[in-house]
Amino acid sequence: MLRCVIVDDEVLAREILHNYLSRLEGIGDVHSFGNAYDALTYLNTEIADVLFLDIEMPNLTGIEFLKSLLNPPITVFTTAYRNYAFEGFELGVIDFLLKPIAFPRFVQAVDKVREFMALKAQQIQVDASPVNASPDTIFVKSGVQRIRLALDSVTYIQGLKDYAIIHTDTGKIVLKGSIKTMETLFPPNRFIRVHKSFIVALSRISRLERNRLLLNASHIPIGRNFRSNLETALSSIR
Repeated sequence: MLRCVIVDDEVLAREILHNYLSRLEGIGDVHSFGNAYDALTYLNTEIADVLFLDIEMPNLTGIEFLKSLLNPPITVFTTAYRNYAFEGFELGVIDFLLKPIAFPRFVQAVDKVREFMALKAQQIQVDASPVNASPDTIFVKSGVQRIRLALDSVTYIQGLKDYAIIHTDTGKIVLKGSIKTMETLFPPNRFIRVHKSFIVALSRISRLERNRLLLNASHIPIGRNFRSNLETALSSIR
């Protein structure tokens, strides 16, 4: 059962999210707050699985609030301002919902939270045994099982706080470890870090735009500090 917290200074916005959650199965306690200070007091003593967080709030913004949490729940931004999506990625937010939020889109966000929690529970780790070393594969361990991960199947890696989500052609794998740790595992001639929270396979880039990349149907943000290296890498393989 998902334990949920809603933080939004607008009464109607809180009511909509409450209604949406009431229509879903597997939802446990839902606590709602009209300001970040009350939510902070609650989360300092209670545990939540997912946080639905508005950004533009008086006194303490959602971003300031999220930065103040030592162990934040999985967070979904709910905001009327599209320009916060980029900062959301940097804070390890799992999804970004733009108001007015349609119910089907809300369900997608909840499904993404559930999927991440399920993958995280598998406790998959990198298998660094020398016998498994290969230029084309990475081996990961799930319990006593060893899983061979072909580098050609990886499209991108997303950092989410202390975890990394590896996106492949056949699904996703969640590993314990920061995006910086993941950067050391993937060969730099085939993968490049394009953002504080993203590493992409160079061969999968289909289009470079002003502030994002297109990888098949996925849009990946480009950090200002990473764009120059990215453009250099792309020019070398043309």
